[in-house]
Amino acid sequence: MKVLVTGGAGFIGSHVVQNLVKSGHDPVVADNLCTGSLEFVEKDVPFYKVDITTPKIETVFAKERPDAVIHLAAQVDVAYSIQDPAGDARQNILGTIQLLANSQRFDVKKFIFSSSCAVYGKQDDVSIDETFPVNPLSYYGISKYSSEMYIKAFNSLHQLPYTILRYANVYGPRQSTKGEGGVISIFAQKVLQGIPPFIYGDGEQTRDFVFVKDVGEANVLSLNSGTNETFNIGCNTKTSINELYQSISKLSYKNIHPIYTQARSGDILHSRLNNSKAKSFLDWEPKYDLQSGLTETLNYYLNTNEKGSFGA
Repeated sequence: MKVLVTGGAGFIGSHVVQNLVKSGHDPVVADNLCTGSLEFVEKDVPFYKVDITTPKIETVFAKERPDAVIHLAAQVDVAYSIQDPAGDARQNILGTIQLLANSQRFDVKKFIFSSSCAVYGKQDDVSIDETFPVNPLSYYGISKYSSEMYIKAFNSLHQLPYTILRYANVYGPRQSTKGEGGVISIFAQKVLQGIPPFIYGDGEQTRDFVFVKDVGEANVLSLNSGTNETFNIGCNTKTSINELYQSISKLSYKNIHPIYTQARSGDILHSRLNNSKAKSFLDWEPKYDLQSGLTETLNYYLNTNEKGSFGA
């Protein structure tokens, strides 16, 4: 199956592309390289440097005629979305609409969308399933949920099949220090450099961390399963930011005291995603627990540092 992967040179997208290649599919990458890197793109995979919000994306559809689209290109920084809600909406909502329109026009058979746990907003300290009310606190969460609604409308009006994947906090190799799940990347890079990182608030807020390779597998499974459904992609495990930092410190053999600072606006207190629906419909479940995922992530940043390209 030929699959157009938007954001395929990015953190999650490049892992999705790797999974597609291993599974025998033919990926095509479209990325504006705003946060992605050509170094992350698999060899021999067709690559187009293009912004999904521009009409140029139509030329990619016209030339490649993909069977499916896996849409990962997005603005993922909550803080940025609060500073520039119009910019966030332009990339996340209008970009998605552009892709949907082209998918309809060029007879795409499946549209797979990367959404976020941010759509749920403030919830109690419970396992959140897909039936929970949606009430995003940030413009980023709003733009993700708005995109979901457009996807469902295109399905209703134009019979464009879809699968929506709502991610917990994704982490792993190649992640930048920006975005919702960037806390692990930030902690890892700071600790390995001997620099104390910031912890916002008291550090008792909890998150559900899911390893990027598991997310990549969920996207590939969605090509042939879970049509017209929405799934949580997480580990259904809560970890406080303080616990997370302690784990990274132990694994890296560092004892650096973090700096606590004011909590950020738009941040939720607790988030943990029930993944039972994905297990049932997609036959997916995470293979990595936090310990094994952190170990692989730290080794990646340590090796990158030894090569002389370790970033702050």
